[in-house]
Amino acid sequence: MKESTFDGGLLGLIGHGLLAALVTIFTLGIGTPWAVCIMYGWETKHTIIDGKRLTWDGKGIQLLGTWIKWLLLTIITLGIYSFWISIKLKQWIVKHQHFAE
Repeated sequence: MKESTFDGGLLGLIGHGLLAALVTIFTLGIGTPWAVCIMYGWETKHTIIDGKRLTWDGKGIQLLGTWIKWLLLTIITLGIYSFWISIKLKQWIVKHQHFAE
């Protein structure tokens, strides 16, 4: 079995974190899906599992549509759907992570 590692650095984490925060703040929260993609994209691209690097193909516009759907479902169900949002987000993130060829 080959080694699994993470090769990201502190400056990259700080830089991407600041960028994600600025996107969220300057768009008054509307850009949160892009911020999520910035952070998970960086994390994924620096992850190596069993000697294979992961890649990321998630886009903020894709997540925005899903984000709106989740918001509407939360409103319709009087907040009950909000309990599922964290698992749905995790499923969306993993769906967009792949091994590099």
